Amino acid sequence: MSCFSCTQNAQADALPQRERIAGDEHWRVAHAFDSGLPGWLILVPRRHVTALAALTDDEAAALGSWQVRLSRALHETTGCVKTYVAQFAEAEGFEHVHFHVVPRAADLAADLIGPRVFGLLKPPAERRIPVAQVDELSARLASLLGGGERFVQ
Repeated sequence: MSCFSCTQNAQADALPQRERIAGDEHWRVAHAFDSGLPGWLILVPRRHVTALAALTDDEAAALGSWQVRLSRALHETTGCVKTYVAQFAEAEGFEHVHFHVVPRAADLAADLIGPRVFGLLKPPAERRIPVAQVDELSARLASLLGGGERFVQ
């Protein structure tokens, strides 16, 4: 079975900025693809891990810092009132632990609040955020988070 996250991590320097917004030796930050919500971020461990309990102490310590940093950056760039953080890693090919860091706007429709926000992930093509908008937001986030032209290793 192929691991999407490991494939992406192996070629991080060659990825578009939306796939390498920021990172360190433990984590990589990417914008979700096929999202109906600008700023839907994915926080991915750099090494293959399939369970939260398998994180090293250093990875776990960095995880908390990244979640707060991403939440602050999303607040600044999207104006969100809070962020949701979720981790499942159950879909075939996506068993690699990853965290969804989702901006929750003040005006989010009531039928999308809480876990129902996942209705905005992989919506019909006409409701997806255009790549140009994702790229512009990713560049702003990278600037806030200290990302540069090369992926921070």
